[in-house]
Amino acid sequence: EDGGRGAAGRPAMSGRFVRCLYAVGFLDLFGVSMVVPLMNLHIKSLGASHTVAGIIGSLYGVMQLFSSTFVGCWSDVVGRQYSLLACILLSALGYFLLGTSTTVLLFAISRVPVGIFKHTLSISKALLSDLVSERDRPLVMGRFNAASSVGFILGPVVGGYLAELEGGFYQTSFICASIFLLNGGLVWMLPWNEENTSNRKHRQDKGTNSFSAKANHDLHLKSAANRAVTNNNVFQSPWIQVATVLKKIKEIACSNLWDIFLVRFLMSVAILLYYSNFTLALEERFGVKPLFSGYLTSYSSALGVLAGCLLGPITRLYQHNTYRILLHSSTFTCTLILLYASALNIWMVVLSSTFLAFSTTIGRTCIIDLELTIGGNEASGTLLGVGQSVTSVGRIIAPLLSGIAQEFSPCGPPSLAVGLALVAILIMNANKQKYCSHGNVKLKNQ
Repeated sequence: EDGGRGAAGRPAMSGRFVRCLYAVGFLDLFGVSMVVPLMNLHIKSLGASHTVAGIIGSLYGVMQLFSSTFVGCWSDVVGRQYSLLACILLSALGYFLLGTSTTVLLFAISRVPVGIFKHTLSISKALLSDLVSERDRPLVMGRFNAASSVGFILGPVVGGYLAELEGGFYQTSFICASIFLLNGGLVWMLPWNEENTSNRKHRQDKGTNSFSAKANHDLHLKSAANRAVTNNNVFQSPWIQVATVLKKIKEIACSNLWDIFLVRFLMSVAILLYYSNFTLALEERFGVKPLFSGYLTSYSSALGVLAGCLLGPITRLYQHNTYRILLHSSTFTCTLILLYASALNIWMVVLSSTFLAFSTTIGRTCIIDLELTIGGNEASGTLLGVGQSVTSVGRIIAPLLSGIAQEFSPCGPPSLAVGLALVAILIMNANKQKYCSHGNVKLKNQ
């Protein structure tokens, strides 16, 4: 978004929206990452056993698993503005309750609104998908992920400093809740009506200049999706909203997107297996202390931010063929995990971690773009919600698989990850024609 108009001719208003959403993503993860590393210490200080702490953590994951699809679909029904504001404010409520949690029961109750409604990043991505053209979507998503990652890097540092103070956890929780309220103010003050008007004009102009029947059909679908923002669906009967949400979820479940979600699941589990025993494996294999592993993880996170900023040149190099980028990045990820599993010294691990930060960041962005391209923007919130649910299932299964594989060898989890990544690559190759056909339509629509 340069000089008032984007590369695809989109009005300057979208540029302001996009930059504001970058700020929302940064503040979101900055606030959360201040609190999350301190939560286990706090609940144990309240007298909870390791088992109780684990159960509460698992319940949060289960709530995220089931709520992400419904909240994402709800954002398609009532519009991004209302759903995003609701999720931000209810998440703020959860962190305010966390700041008053003086017993294990209050701690558990505070996790409920966050577990159900902490989907602000998914809805922000759906809104970004509404605002930018398909050609620019990987670039914008990459920058959004980069901005969020910067918050994730800085947050633990600030949270660790505040934790040293008396009552530090409670102060950190209140600051996190205040950051969410600030995010709510940013979203509320956005000129939504002007944005809707400029989007409709842009779509009309684009439709006038298009000679492809498929392109006009896609424009009609996107127009219908964006009208949800201006409709008063939020005031409909809750039962009507629930019925609409269930209908949308059924449509996604009966679609031909199973292979995309399976690829996302397999690659998610593979990456989670790589990180599952990273610190322990380095200590057992090379005698490396946890401090060095922490530095290496932070180094990889910083490189991930850089990778998000490089998506623009990469997509241009690949002529905006998201399928090819995803296939190559997944193959590269598989190779690097294999290099790590067979590493003979710590420098091979550093080398694999360096390039893995780039391949995984690019792969995460491309799989989302492929979901939206094949699934259609008319249900972008639902698609992103289902994708989050798929990743949540991976987070539940990966620790179990890692524990079993680790019984055989410290290299067991990454070796299993290589196998899963190879299956994902084979699935992408088997469905190459479908992906490429959608990629060609995407290019024609530009």
